[in-house]
Amino acid sequence: MDADPACVSSGPRWLAKAALRAWTLACVPVLVAGQLMSDAQAAEGMWTLDNLPLAALKSQQGFEPNAAWLSQVQRAAVRVGGCSASIVSAQGLVMTNHHCVTRCLAELSTRDRPVKAAGFLARKPQEELTCSGLEVLQLLSERDVTAQVQAATLGMTGSAFQKAEDAARAQLARGCQQDQAATKRCEVTVLYRGGQYVLQQYERYSDVRLVWAPEEAIAAFGGDPDNFNFPRWCLDVAMLRLWRDGQPLKTPVYFRVEPQGPKPGELLFVPGHPGQTQRSLTVAQLERVRERLATQSIPAASESRGLMHLLSQRPDPTRTWAVQAMGNIENGLKVYKGELQALFTPALWTMKQAQERSLKAYVQANPALRTRVGDPWADIERAQQARRELELEVGLIAEGGAFAVPHFQYARTLVRGPVERTKPDGQRLREFSDSGLPVLERRLRAPTPIDPLFERERLQWSLTRLRSLLGPDHPVVRQVLGVHSPAQLAQAWIQDSRLHEAAERVRLWDGGAAAMQGSSDPFVALVLAIEPYARALRERFEAQVLAVEREAAQRLALAQFDRDGRSRYPDASGTLRLSYGVLKGWQEAGALVPTHTTVAGLRARHTGAAPFAMPERWQNAGATVGAEVPFNFVTDHDVIGGNSGSPMINRQGRWVGLVFDGNQHSLGGSFFYDGQLNRAVSVHPAVILESLRSVYAAQDLLQEVLTGQAPSR
Repeated sequence: MDADPACVSSGPRWLAKAALRAWTLACVPVLVAGQLMSDAQAAEGMWTLDNLPLAALKSQQGFEPNAAWLSQVQRAAVRVGGCSASIVSAQGLVMTNHHCVTRCLAELSTRDRPVKAAGFLARKPQEELTCSGLEVLQLLSERDVTAQVQAATLGMTGSAFQKAEDAARAQLARGCQQDQAATKRCEVTVLYRGGQYVLQQYERYSDVRLVWAPEEAIAAFGGDPDNFNFPRWCLDVAMLRLWRDGQPLKTPVYFRVEPQGPKPGELLFVPGHPGQTQRSLTVAQLERVRERLATQSIPAASESRGLMHLLSQRPDPTRTWAVQAMGNIENGLKVYKGELQALFTPALWTMKQAQERSLKAYVQANPALRTRVGDPWADIERAQQARRELELEVGLIAEGGAFAVPHFQYARTLVRGPVERTKPDGQRLREFSDSGLPVLERRLRAPTPIDPLFERERLQWSLTRLRSLLGPDHPVVRQVLGVHSPAQLAQAWIQDSRLHEAAERVRLWDGGAAAMQGSSDPFVALVLAIEPYARALRERFEAQVLAVEREAAQRLALAQFDRDGRSRYPDASGTLRLSYGVLKGWQEAGALVPTHTTVAGLRARHTGAAPFAMPERWQNAGATVGAEVPFNFVTDHDVIGGNSGSPMINRQGRWVGLVFDGNQHSLGGSFFYDGQLNRAVSVHPAVILESLRSVYAAQDLLQEVLTGQAPSR
């Protein structure tokens, strides 16, 4: 469906307030679910670009993306950290969510320049602030390498399978990346749980600078009470810029804005990098996920939230750190609870059991296939018993959950570095691969402000939890605590460590084994003491659980491909995907949920007290923004964590929204998609553009977003 020419041609009138309001009333629909009578249907799936449901798109929507459209999506939809983003100007301007760059904002904040709380705007490139720990990845190319990886693992099981797979993937990545680690990153992505392997080459941008971020109070308006809910009023947006060789990046490929946003019935796409879904897990695996959520994940997050609540009553800076951490924990806790609720849905189990029975019957009816596939369901079920026995220890010791401060993770990286870097690439721990080392090194070198009191309290809590969960007689508990209490050790270790200093981390990393042997840092000593146990635990878990699951899942994929081909999408894996859908509300408790919110609703929700307090700019300059300007909206796209920051685009390849959340029902999206209830929540371009014009007086940035070109300076 093409955009209304009258609406498109009025785009430049965003620079005039009266025209803006008239245009908004004429061209932006603010409708309720019952009014959306569209021939476009909700579509399940986070599809890879090489396996889109083209026939369905053509027959149902009358749209068949061509090579140029797909190329634009591949190059303009980028990845930033664990989020998605998009290039939106020819000068390397990148749009993502505010909550995706909170770490950068916190690290840039000082007493005199509170970037995170008060917002930031660079009025010229020289004022843009470097986000030292941030990296943006742009997909350049990909090719199928399934045959090479599966040939390397043929006939192997257990740890032999895992090691052979790791070595094959590392060799392929190294051959792709060669000596271009500074600007290229290559990785082999596993799809269909091992049924397909794809070698992906990315352009790597490590000079990423902050251009604009609104105040946290408006970016996260409504806080935890509104999180995963709708209606919403969040200006959850941030603008970054890619730099290369000391200059803003020049790029011909980017998404232009469609100021009017989405129209009713219009086919819309979300290109992004969704994290991890678990829709292809077996029944036995889902049962274990449910157990873990109920007995480990939710209790741990609840305890941590309680600690953060107590610390939020302390003076700054402890209070600030605690409030930030509490926001992250509450977000995760809602996700866990939503997933657990989904895993108690009878319809899910009925569906999964039926799917499993059907595929088993298909395998049994084909003797040749049965010989090749065996009984992967039984193998996976046995691996779940090993998970039950090992997972708690793995989380606490092998993954470091018992030592919940950054000092420990820094120390573990520094201790392992000299050992891992001397090994061939394919034999290293995965995080030390050639493709991963630049990211790891950048994190070590990035300045990371900390509050000693905050870290001491977190460490005391996590050490206490280690003793409580494993018992005082566990060998690692005895080794770590000895005759001391968690409080005593936390006090001494935080006081005596210098690993919060980037210069000290760089000294130890560059100094290698000799520097580590001469270090007296207590966290280095801790890692060295427990490393044999942690390594053995990790190796046991990988051999008895991860390798068994991966190899068995590969056989499951073989059976699935034999019956269905590649008619299904693979589970999300943090790589580029495309989903499609339309503007659509839903019915909640018998009432229709509207598709849009407006600025008028923001003002009505303002109470003056956090989290429902508009920042001062919005109470003053923001009062000139038209009440009818759309703020947030919902669509029926299939999205999951990691899609945060994804652009929403129309069939012309213009961005019409910025995804930042889902509704409560979408929390079960890790396991299944419900087109009646699952919704993606996005920021409307109208409120982004009008806030740049009226609230932040960012005329140059506004012009760049509208035209794709930065004004000449």
